[in-house]
Amino acid sequence: PEYLAGQTIRPGKKGVPIMSETQTLYKLIILYILNHVAFPLSNAQLSEFILDKEYTDYFTLQQSLFELTDSALIHPEKLHNTTLYHITEEGRTTLTFFEKKISSAIREDIDSFLLEHKYKLRNERSTPAHYYQTSSGEYAAHCRVLEKDSTLMDLTLTVPVEEQAKAICDHWRDRSKELYATLMQSLL
Repeated sequence: PEYLAGQTIRPGKKGVPIMSETQTLYKLIILYILNHVAFPLSNAQLSEFILDKEYTDYFTLQQSLFELTDSALIHPEKLHNTTLYHITEEGRTTLTFFEKKISSAIREDIDSFLLEHKYKLRNERSTPAHYYQTSSGEYAAHCRVLEKDSTLMDLTLTVPVEEQAKAICDHWRDRSKELYATLMQSLL
């Protein structure tokens, strides 16, 4: 199958390809994480756990993400300058067959991380902000508040300087709820 790309050959098994045990583990960790959240995660969010726990290095993680994407076990969604990853049904099926290859200690680490950071991970996903240069040379900060599949607020502010647009995006996550509440109170 295609999802076995980059595998090693086990001697004495009639050339049946298998993935290296460690590479398989990294992929299963990614699938396990994505299967245990109700929203897609960014590369940075996946990296935070895997790199902080020192399970592997950045380049191996990127290779694992590429191979999972290439084999349709995860689906990337480009959102401006961020890639968000969703687990696919094929990914869920694969995980059910191989989940036991993830040690209970690693599963506990993942479960603890998700429990501790779930609000932060969801908040990062529910308040996206990015900026871009407009055709007139100014900068537009595009900020949104999302809830599930609905957009609660979509705001674009145009400013003359890139640093201002960056500052707006940097502060959006912390101030969006307050701004949303103020706008609703003022408008209703």
